[in-house]
Amino acid sequence: MAGAVIEDEDLLIAVLNSAPVVDGHPTDALRAAGGEDRLRGLGGDGSAEERERVCQVRDALQQLIRGGTRDVGPLDTVLRQARLHPAVSPAGVTWQLETPADEKLAVRVVLAWSRVATGLPGRLRPCANAECNLFLVDRSRPGTARWCSMAACGNRMKARTHARKRRSEQ
Repeated sequence: MAGAVIEDEDLLIAVLNSAPVVDGHPTDALRAAGGEDRLRGLGGDGSAEERERVCQVRDALQQLIRGGTRDVGPLDTVLRQARLHPAVSPAGVTWQLETPADEKLAVRVVLAWSRVATGLPGRLRPCANAECNLFLVDRSRPGTARWCSMAACGNRMKARTHARKRRSEQ
């Protein structure tokens, strides 16, 4: 596998957040120029087929996480040919993923989503800023994180709330 291998949560967030809203306009970093390099950076091979599979999985997961659908069909489709085989060594058992090359990264994203969703139930969520298209994994102790970034969306939303309160007080 070419490129760095990014594990679970980082891989999932990188793929989910590859279609941000920039200056009010939706973008798609995987389909834009340089998308092949981004896929390679995530551990893929950068092929056009891989890009389509990863984008299909990303779009399905975004809808599922936002609650816009309960349809897992696209995720099931990408997992259909995937197999995990055990490999034992003196260090223990590891699992080797076997799947067509152009589906491997998409399968890894689905497996990462499953591990995050089951390991941190309710903590994978969209940013609370309705103008943002990003996602976060809430690792805060109380589980109350709302924004993809406190520096960006958090400050923006708090400033808007403050401005609304000031206007209503006047």
